Amino acid sequence: MAIATDCNPGTSYVENMQMVVAMAVLEMRLTIAQAIWSATRGGVMALELQDSGWIGVGSVADIVILDAPSESHLAYRPGTNLVWKVVKAGTVVAG
Repeated sequence: MAIATDCNPGTSYVENMQMVVAMAVLEMRLTIAQAIWSATRGGVMALELQDSGWIGVGSVADIVILDAPSESHLAYRPGTNLVWKVVKAGTVVAG
C-alpha cells in the first residue's frame, strides 16, 4: 500500500505528508508503522523505484529528520511541523 499527497487544485490541495500519515492512522486504522512504511517504501515500490524508501547501503541518501521523541508524533501531532532537517542526496537542504 502507498499513501501520498495529491496536491492539485482540481480535487485535492493537501501537500502535507504528516497530515496524510495522521489520516492513515486515525481514519484508515493503519498502525503508525504501517502508515510510515506506506508513506516511504510503499510509495517508491508503487513507482517501481529500487533505491529509495529505505535506509541502507545502496539507497538514495534522501531523508527527513524529525524533531520528535518518537515516530508516533507523526500521527498524533498533525498540525505541528516536526521537520528538523531535510537531506537530499546526502546534503542538508533545509533545517
